[in-house]
Amino acid sequence: MSFENVYFITGTAYAGKSTMVHMLAEKHGGVECGENYHDALLPGLSREAFPALTWSRDLTDWHEFIRRTPEAYEAWIDQVSIECETLELRLLPEAAAQGRPVFVDTNISLETLREIAAPGHVLVMLADPEISVRRFFERPDREKQFLYRLILEEPDPEAAMENYRRGLARINSRERYERFLRAGFPVILRDERRSAAETLALAERVFGL
Repeated sequence: MSFENVYFITGTAYAGKSTMVHMLAEKHGGVECGENYHDALLPGLSREAFPALTWSRDLTDWHEFIRRTPEAYEAWIDQVSIECETLELRLLPEAAAQGRPVFVDTNISLETLREIAAPGHVLVMLADPEISVRRFFERPDREKQFLYRLILEEPDPEAAMENYRRGLARINSRERYERFLRAGFPVILRDERRSAAETLALAERVFGL
């Protein structure tokens, strides 16, 4: 399997992946497969085949989500990524068949990308790991603010926040950062002094657009 008209952006949180996918698709008349675009398939998933993605389906007390140990949270995130890759590989052939360039904020592993992506069609975007931990709750999206409220409702909010941040630190570790950095694909590092338009130009150069 090879996707000649699909451009993949992978990397770490807060690096600007979803922004670049949106801007690239808009400018180049492409298909935008933004963050979690595979969520469209979630309602039909079985617990047996997708235990991580369906873990919260019947959750009655969402405080259980934030009470997990950092180790359990990391293991769950890793399994989610594996399951998301399966869903992405189901969706991408249809997207690619439209005949337009497809821009993907992807969960697909580095190993699989080496097999399926055309040369020059993978970009790694990275932000310092500490940013993901420090700024996680600064984003206004509903999911993060919902989790923040859950933490504040805990008997010891400070301890609950520390526990959750330790989980974030595990999934945004320096080791994971280095794995992306040394994967052999072009890399764009987050730079607060650079505008989105300037970053777009860098991404276009990587992809030859």
